[in-house]
Amino acid sequence: MADLTQAPTQAPATSSGGVSQLDMANAIRALAMDAVQAANSGHPGAPMGMADMAVALWGQHLRHNPANPKWLNRDRFVLSNGHGSMLIYAVLHLTGYKLPMSELKNFRQLHSKTAGHPEVGHTPGVETTTGPLGQGITNAVGMALAEKLLATEFNRDGYDVVDHHTYAFMGDGCMMEGISHEAAALAGAWKLNKLIALYDDNGISIDGQVSPWFIDNTALRFVAYGWNVLGPINGHDAELVASTIARAKESADKPTLIICKTNIGQGSPNRAGTAKVHGEPLGAEEIKLTREAIGWPHAPFVIPKAIYAAWDAKAAGAAAEKAWNDTFAKYKAAHPALAKELVRRMKGELPKNFAQVAVDTAVAAHTKAETVASRKASQLALEAFTAALPELLGGSADLTGSNLTNTKSTPALRFDALSGAGNGGRHISYGVREFGMAAIMNGVALHGGFIPYGGTFLTFSDYSRNAIRMAALMKQRVIHVFTHDSIGLGEDGPTHQSIEHAASLRLIPNLDVWRPADTAETVVAWAVALQNQTKPTALLLSRQNLSYAPKASLGDISKGAYVLAEPSEVGLKKKAQAVIIATGSEVQLALKAQEILAARKIAVRVVSMPASTIFDQQDVAYKTAVLPKGLPRIAVEMGVTDGWWKYGCAAVVGIDTYGESAPAPVLFQHFGFTPENVADTVEKVLRK
Repeated sequence: MADLTQAPTQAPATSSGGVSQLDMANAIRALAMDAVQAANSGHPGAPMGMADMAVALWGQHLRHNPANPKWLNRDRFVLSNGHGSMLIYAVLHLTGYKLPMSELKNFRQLHSKTAGHPEVGHTPGVETTTGPLGQGITNAVGMALAEKLLATEFNRDGYDVVDHHTYAFMGDGCMMEGISHEAAALAGAWKLNKLIALYDDNGISIDGQVSPWFIDNTALRFVAYGWNVLGPINGHDAELVASTIARAKESADKPTLIICKTNIGQGSPNRAGTAKVHGEPLGAEEIKLTREAIGWPHAPFVIPKAIYAAWDAKAAGAAAEKAWNDTFAKYKAAHPALAKELVRRMKGELPKNFAQVAVDTAVAAHTKAETVASRKASQLALEAFTAALPELLGGSADLTGSNLTNTKSTPALRFDALSGAGNGGRHISYGVREFGMAAIMNGVALHGGFIPYGGTFLTFSDYSRNAIRMAALMKQRVIHVFTHDSIGLGEDGPTHQSIEHAASLRLIPNLDVWRPADTAETVVAWAVALQNQTKPTALLLSRQNLSYAPKASLGDISKGAYVLAEPSEVGLKKKAQAVIIATGSEVQLALKAQEILAARKIAVRVVSMPASTIFDQQDVAYKTAVLPKGLPRIAVEMGVTDGWWKYGCAAVVGIDTYGESAPAPVLFQHFGFTPENVADTVEKVLRK
């Protein structure tokens, strides 16, 4: 670990083309304080403090093309401390992206491209949505992992068509969040040498100096994780930061952390180095004083042409992409199949034969109608899909044998202890790191080339929840395999038994939540998830065996809910008097209750609703056909009852307390999940 400590003061700037690096950094400072002041909201301190770091990275190292923000082999940049969003907006504007000054003037306003925190898909050049601290650096780990795996798979002698770095800026908040520990440990284990993180070590957070509550020896911590650590260095010396980045790029087997000592709000005479500059505008008087202090005589939002010219990355970006295009053209001629496959996967398109694979797999499951747990049904589906889709990258948070996320096509991913080379495996051992796994999968998906999926117990979705929410917000195809979905896991007790989790996940906008009842529904759930490029999916799967075979068409399953059994299925030739709605393992209860009710001459329809989030999006005609008006509805699910009342249910057989520790059959009896109780509940509703 190098010791390059220097005082965090403004270093002499190196002149280039008549414009100094200090001038370039001050352009960021001016735009940051002006935009935050105009919005009367925001965080000027971090952009002002990191401005010189940005000059070093974006001015000398980052390979990107403002004219084509999605160029395949671009370097990735992640602003993990996303509250400093004006840093990236300023740099994107200055380097030539389609982010005009009008958008910076409209910072944090409705429909602007300069939201309070950076949002991928919303602002050109932004690689991931950051704000929840720690997740950005974790996304960066996922991006670097994707780059490394794709390079191993597609590069050939003389043709390094996948060859780029992932850079991240991060602050004290990212370091304090527990997820950064999970991510950093995995990055070291995976030897992600093309991952370079620059730590904005300014010692200030919202509550003030962090020293009373943040006493970590960050450098030694990252050394312990297997990182290459450089610094501390003066983060205001752009040339020193640039040369340190150059050293970091020489690392052959380790990710690098560069510790940059900075002064938050650098340039502000009265607020620099204080919490006051962290999250509020400087104010007109302090901005005036800051302009004088840094020698910036220009009006708000005015950038001299010479400074624009110094920042302009369009020509260099076009040249870098052209050089890569020339190499790729030769690669395509030498390895046409590989080139075509790489392009397909980076576009996120499934193979042309996938639809047939999905149908064949679903039909086979439908015909076989095996009595297995839905977690096993998921593995059976994955056997077919991982064989057909080389982009499927699986994993589990230390529960592979329980989640059943591994297949014959996905050997365990391992990296050589000396060289760092991967073994070509496609199943990741994340260790007990649910949150890290979820956010790394987001980074893998954002990079492109893979469809990530990962498993843990449904109860531990609580650990993953914010990263699941971020995947939904970012519209990323990430698949969460959540097994042990109810009190059906028995003796492990209430700490492991999911009660509120299905309902909680269904509340997340743009997240598909499936709770399939058998092999056919599970295969359809996987097929829908894989085909949906703009949504993450949560699959809630049982530990216990599920024994029924659906009679509906596979197309109806994909609509989220369908009529499973009419009264005629159990010998009653009359119209249904009520509808039982059930999900997952409770569907078999509904079918047995239907038989009991038939013996009592009560006719009911059974509706299986494996994905209420999808059913809710169907048209009124279909929803009415499945749940006719005028028929009382009774829902059955081993979870909290609140979410079911929106369907106009007259009763819900659910559980609004925590579970107990006992064998599953005992728990089912204790909590009323029996065919007899369901039948009695229906009869009581009809008597009313």
